[in-house]
Amino acid sequence: MNYETTHARHDRAHCLCPGLFRSFARGQRKKVPLDVVYEFGDEKIEVSGPALLSAFDLRVMQGLVALAGLAGLTIDMDQPKTETGERLAQSLEPTGAAAKEQAVAVQGSFYQLAREIGLSCPDGGKEARLIRDSIERLWKTSMIIERDGKRKGYRLLGDDYESTTERGGRLQVSLNPRITAAIMGNQHTRIDMCEVRKLHGDPARLLHQRLCGFIDHGGTHPTPISETTLAGYVWHDAEVDTGSSTFRMRRKVIKTAIAELEALGWRFESVRGKDGNSYKISR
Repeated sequence: MNYETTHARHDRAHCLCPGLFRSFARGQRKKVPLDVVYEFGDEKIEVSGPALLSAFDLRVMQGLVALAGLAGLTIDMDQPKTETGERLAQSLEPTGAAAKEQAVAVQGSFYQLAREIGLSCPDGGKEARLIRDSIERLWKTSMIIERDGKRKGYRLLGDDYESTTERGGRLQVSLNPRITAAIMGNQHTRIDMCEVRKLHGDPARLLHQRLCGFIDHGGTHPTPISETTLAGYVWHDAEVDTGSSTFRMRRKVIKTAIAELEALGWRFESVRGKDGNSYKISR
C-alpha cells in the first residue's frame, strides 16, 4: 500500500512530556485524570485533562501532525482570515501570548487518517469511531507553558469535523501553535511514519516517540539508559520494586518492545550498569 506521509515534524516538548501518553490498566482511564507538570529547558509545562491518553491516542496525534505537514492550512490566531480559520482559532482557546501565534489545520477524512496510521480502513465502522473518540480526548487536554514569568495556554487540539463515521466522513482539526511551529520548520523531532506503521505493540510505540524526542537520525544517546527508565517511559507510575513480579513482567515487555525497534534498524547495545541492565541506544 502506498502512503502519503513519510514523517511527522513534531514538537520536541510534546514528545518528551512524561506520561502525556502511557500504558495503564483497563478501566483506569475513567478513574485517573491526566495531570503532568515538568521542566523542559527553561520552561515549565503543565498538561491536564479529564482522561489519560493511551498509545492509540499517540498514534492519532502522530497521524494528525504528519498530515498537517503534508497539506495543512495555516491560521493566524489573532487575525484568522476566513470563517473556517476563525472557527478553528476559537476552538483552540488560546490565551495570553498564544493568541498572537499561528495554528495549522488538518482537513481530510477519518478514512485518510486511519490509513496513514496503519489501520485497516474499512468503510466507516469501529476504526472511525475510535479515532473520533481519541480526537475528542486530545481536544479536552489543555497545556500551559510558563517561561520568564509569562504563561501561554491553549488546548492540545481544536476540532471542527463532521461526526459521521461513514467512509468519506470529513475531518477538520487544528493543532496548537507549539506543534505548528515545529511543522513549519522550527526546532522539531522527526517521527518516521514508516516506522510508526510497522510497530505492533503499544509499549514499542510509546518508547519509539519518547526516544525520537532526544535521539536524532544517525545519533547515539551519550549515556546508557536503564531498563527501569525505559519502563517509566511506558507506564509512568510509581517506581516498581525490581524484585517484584510486576517488574519482571515489565522487563519482558520492554525486551519485546526493544526487539520491535531493533527490527526497524534501531540499535540497543546491552551494558551492565549500577541499576541493572542498561542500553546504549542509537537511531
